[in-house]
Amino acid sequence: MAQKQAKVLEVPAYIKNTSKVLSRLNKNLAAAFALKLFETPIKYKLPKREQKMYEVSHKSNLILPECQKEITVYENKFGSKKVLLVHGWNGRGTQLVSIAKAFKGLNYSIISFDAPGHGKSPKTTTNMKHFIEAIFELDKKYNGFDVIVGHSLGGMSIINALGRGLSTPKAVIIGSGNKTKDITDDFLTTIGMSKKMTPFLVNLFERKYNEKMANYDVELHAGKVQIPVLVIHDKNDKDVPFTSAEAINNQLINGELMITSGLGHRKILGDEQVIQKIIQFVTS
Repeated sequence: MAQKQAKVLEVPAYIKNTSKVLSRLNKNLAAAFALKLFETPIKYKLPKREQKMYEVSHKSNLILPECQKEITVYENKFGSKKVLLVHGWNGRGTQLVSIAKAFKGLNYSIISFDAPGHGKSPKTTTNMKHFIEAIFELDKKYNGFDVIVGHSLGGMSIINALGRGLSTPKAVIIGSGNKTKDITDDFLTTIGMSKKMTPFLVNLFERKYNEKMANYDVELHAGKVQIPVLVIHDKNDKDVPFTSAEAINNQLINGELMITSGLGHRKILGDEQVIQKIIQFVTS
């Protein structure tokens, strides 16, 4: 379940043209083309602001046993309490660097990772299933976390993991999507295909993984989550509408909603008020 993240991606003309031609010629071929793109993240150059976190982190590799994909794990030991940071689609383990600094100030040890196909992890196709597996495997490796924080697809993966039995005292999700159908619709529009192709893409995914894509809808799992969850979203998020946050929060048993303005999908990760809210939530 890929998800657009950060700035809205400019899709090359040849991809849009191929999408349109295949949609007219053969819906199944078009769906196969779309699924390949849907599960292939784009690797971006490490920005300067993340360089130091990358350099000082202890780096290791971990093979996820079920999907057999490798992830790069970043570890910074500062104290006995532990936080797991989960990036979104096309992101990196160092992307939540401003939030990591805040947790360093609280003497938390900080664990993050490059999901399969992302950052320094080997190039491969991936989806939300693998993000969720990574969360469970790291939870096992580090004997649980005191807080888990996720952005975008990372937030979706956290609620899915919690709904599937993961245990942690508190969680924070930022700019998280909600329904997988909304994400597939949005993705197909971005690559130049009609939303009418959604059933074909979903069907191909479900046959490949022998599982319903809708099983990953966040609101489906939010109602099972007992722990306090802070939901943060910006009104001007062009990648994921803030109505997703409202829908998730409505299902949470112990949710708290913070809606910001003017930060969009990515700047929200470095905003001082957002970081102060996270600190307040974690320490209260």
